[in-house]
Amino acid sequence: MTKAGKILVADDNQGIRSSLKLLLPNYFSDVEIISSPKILISKIEAFRPDAVLLDMNFTDENNTGNEGLFWLSEIKSKFQEINVVLFTAYADVNLAVEGMKRGAFDFIVKPWENAKLIKTLQEAASRRKKATIEKVSDRSIYWGESPEMQEIRKTVEKVAATDASVLITGENGTGKDMIANQLHLLSDRRERPFVAVDLGSLNDNLFESEMFGHVKGSFTGAFSDHAGKFEQAGGGTLFLDEIANLPLNLQSKLLRVLQNRAVTRIGDTVSRPFDIRLICATNGRLEELVQKGEFREDLYYRINTVRINLPPLRERKDEILPLAHRFISEYTEKYHRNVTDLSSEAETKLLQHNWSGNVRELKNCIETAVIMSEGGEIRAEDIKFSKIEHSTAQSGNETLAMTEERAIREALDKFGGNLSVIAKVLKISRPTLYAKLKKYNI
Repeated sequence: MTKAGKILVADDNQGIRSSLKLLLPNYFSDVEIISSPKILISKIEAFRPDAVLLDMNFTDENNTGNEGLFWLSEIKSKFQEINVVLFTAYADVNLAVEGMKRGAFDFIVKPWENAKLIKTLQEAASRRKKATIEKVSDRSIYWGESPEMQEIRKTVEKVAATDASVLITGENGTGKDMIANQLHLLSDRRERPFVAVDLGSLNDNLFESEMFGHVKGSFTGAFSDHAGKFEQAGGGTLFLDEIANLPLNLQSKLLRVLQNRAVTRIGDTVSRPFDIRLICATNGRLEELVQKGEFREDLYYRINTVRINLPPLRERKDEILPLAHRFISEYTEKYHRNVTDLSSEAETKLLQHNWSGNVRELKNCIETAVIMSEGGEIRAEDIKFSKIEHSTAQSGNETLAMTEERAIREALDKFGGNLSVIAKVLKISRPTLYAKLKKYNI
């Protein structure tokens, strides 16, 4: 018999836990059983079950009137994709029905029939797997027909099945995060977490706490234990974006953790092993930074087992209109608009633009056009380009860093130092903007 799915059981009755500990491993690949819902959320984060069998009533845990409904809401708010089967006494069937209305997959009445329990949990687990596969399909990338993108597609499909570290390079907006997601979704780790970190938004004080975690009381404001990104990504993929922005002192800390394959939380002495697949991305030229002594060579080789470089959209002109139509379909559905096409003038306008913001700029442009259009066709006048993004196009031998610095300085001049507006216009977070201001001594 083939065993499938991972099951987490939460029940405070020792006899029930003992019975299920003997029964469930015969049918499921992995089973975890806990007695208290206090550790339910952290256990789900670590174990990532396909289904949870949740008792409806625990002793002295909450004053909500019914613990099962409370913890069901907690699970569904944080892990919408995980199916929950409620475990209830006959007297609480009405509450179980209410639980179904709130998102529970099904319920089982105690005392239970083994066959019904197993069948229900198998259906709950398999439904989650099916939803995961459909999610991969829904998030598929439009690869286009260019030889460069088809070659990248072949590389992604080959590398996804391995645990090789991947470095994704390319200008802002080329879709580095999409490639990282695709690598994860096509891998055997797809049912485990995909944790993305914008390293440009982490300063020296936040880095260790966010990446490695901390224990309660280790510093002012540490009111509880906190698992860092390495632990959160356990069994899955850790995506480190803007890695070129990481200062040298933090690069050494990151390298040490990658070499040891273990983290120690701030204020703790316990070394915690982790199992992750590492993907990094940057719009900077790491080789130049290594030569200047601004990026560690040993870290560069650690993250650069496989290199994927995404070409800018201006070098993939044949993909502009197909991508535009793809975004039109996406946003007409989202905003309930009746837009189906582009006028010939609008197509010409799109093809003649430089797209310094790449696919992200095109996507934002089409979203605005769909919202602003008044008929079934997007006209040329509906298409508005960002002056900031247009002005940041690379010219001559200008590096990406030079382009980025110039764009920030132009935005500062134009918007009078209003950092909130500047961050929004440049389509970056405020912490990332602060980091870049510091980087360029602005």
